[in-house]
Amino acid sequence: MKNTFGSALGLTIFGESHGAGVGAVLDGMAAGVPVDQAALAALMDKRRARGDGLSTARVEADEIRILSGVVDGHTTGTPITLLIENHNTRSADYAATAALLRPGRFDRRITVDRPNLAGRYQTLRVHTKNIKLAEDVDLNKIAQATAGAVGADLANLVNEAALRAVRQGRKAVNQQDLLSSFEFVIAGSEKKGTVLTEQEKRMVAYHEVGHALVAHFQKNNAMPVSKITIVPHTQGALGYTLHLPEEEKFLMTEEDLLAEIRSLLAGRSAEEVVFASRSSGAANDIERATDIARKMVTMFGMSEKYGMMGLATVHNQYLDGQLGLTCGQETAAGIDNEVRAIIERCHGEAIQILKDNRELLDKIAAYLLEKETITGAEMVAIIEGRDPALAEVTLDSNIEPPARAIHMVSEPVPMPPASSQEPEQDKEPEADSDGDQTPDGEKPDQPQE
Repeated sequence: MKNTFGSALGLTIFGESHGAGVGAVLDGMAAGVPVDQAALAALMDKRRARGDGLSTARVEADEIRILSGVVDGHTTGTPITLLIENHNTRSADYAATAALLRPGRFDRRITVDRPNLAGRYQTLRVHTKNIKLAEDVDLNKIAQATAGAVGADLANLVNEAALRAVRQGRKAVNQQDLLSSFEFVIAGSEKKGTVLTEQEKRMVAYHEVGHALVAHFQKNNAMPVSKITIVPHTQGALGYTLHLPEEEKFLMTEEDLLAEIRSLLAGRSAEEVVFASRSSGAANDIERATDIARKMVTMFGMSEKYGMMGLATVHNQYLDGQLGLTCGQETAAGIDNEVRAIIERCHGEAIQILKDNRELLDKIAAYLLEKETITGAEMVAIIEGRDPALAEVTLDSNIEPPARAIHMVSEPVPMPPASSQEPEQDKEPEADSDGDQTPDGEKPDQPQE
């Protein structure tokens, strides 16, 4: 027998030969009268539709109380396994949640978090099990590059890589397919129909190079640059700078966080240094930088004024992750001043880095305007005074550099043959009458006289 109850909580009750046991308990706790399970669900839906002055959180609290009664009230000898899936671990009615989760009611709580490096590697192995991979594929490098991705992201990445291989007429997915698909997942596909003015292209180029250059000069604390592009993408970005971590980090020092803020604000800083103007392209950078600075003050104890004083808590780290202040209004105003001070300090330092390296900023931006997409190795070559065209020859990186450009063709791309036979070059050489194998088109060596 299997009964399902609760929409705010994804609840499943498994048992055998309960008869009316579980249903009767649920019905009695919910309405005081013995009704069947369908009637109970209809009752809860009706209450939500009518409102009854109850919010969704309040309805969820009522369901939690019902579950508490079920757990305590079931006294039959048949064992029952109760499984609850809930994203909102911090219910509005905390007392009801605490009562439901007190010792003795639920034997185990399993938190499904984002996978670490080993978890992402194993997840990629699962999703690529039925896909033919080329010899150059290294799933460990892909797992390293996809820090923060969940299983659905990795499944989407592998699917896009397979589609890319088919579109290019190949039977196997290679490393470049996986890396390009990773960029597709985070930034979308290229919007080739978007036409920017020359002034807009220059501003986007300097903006992205500003990010990359400031990150490069903070190499001890910032992630290395893998790619810079000014090609618009479907996720709304007119360009982006891709940073790939060299290793997975679980702790961030204060200097690491400040370096991240400087890198985020470097795009706006480059606009101010070169054009003495500001654009709307820094909106997401400002939002992310402000979020880091606020967490430094309220949660990480990195404020000179408030020290190691917890001033906020995360409502739900598995959903929106928004902060809730746990201080008075006067302290909240002081927090805003501290956050602003951190932002302004990092902004000024980013501007100074760009002014000190203005010549490099102009050179890299000019090269980016010419190529539209460059690798981090090409940027480093310009900084070191080498020819960027030869950068890929000396590139020492764990990540294969992405393609420099994508060329459009008017003819349809031919699909690979449906036959499962391997290509001709993969066939083993034929053997002669004596059993000696010889390559095609060559004669066996004649015995020397």
